[in-house]
Amino acid sequence: MSAMSEAELLALLRGLDDPERLEWPLKYDRAAVGLAFGGLVRRMEKDFGVPCESEQDTQDSSEYGRVRVPAEATVCGTRIVVCVSKFGSLAEVCADNPGAFLGTEEARAEGALDATDLATVERALAELGYVSVPEELLESDYEGPSALGQVAARPTWWVRFFGTL
Repeated sequence: MSAMSEAELLALLRGLDDPERLEWPLKYDRAAVGLAFGGLVRRMEKDFGVPCESEQDTQDSSEYGRVRVPAEATVCGTRIVVCVSKFGSLAEVCADNPGAFLGTEEARAEGALDATDLATVERALAELGYVSVPEELLESDYEGPSALGQVAARPTWWVRFFGTL
């Protein structure tokens, strides 16, 4: 599957946005999401050759969980964090933590994220059926029907699909 364009990703985000269901979608299958997430954790551990920390079933959030590839397993010595949403198998890849950089491009330019490591994570996400959404796009202003002004001073797509609600 080829990477989606920014317009296609925005259309996907808008299509998943349901103002009646902020924390999880209508047909949310917690068990299926948990199984897929477990597969992602195992894949990251296999691909990077180390145990990876993870947290899952995040409460009061539209994020399901996170997998952390430890810094010592990456080329640049910066941990990689993969965030998974409860919506539509959306995922985000970031260096160190969400928001630590303005996105993977900035992290790469500053020497915090190696292109090969990023490609390894992106390939795993695609093969496991996740849609990787760039942090740069997720940090853009939210333009949807959900009332997010009550939960964030500056609502973004990240707040909508990965934030605490």
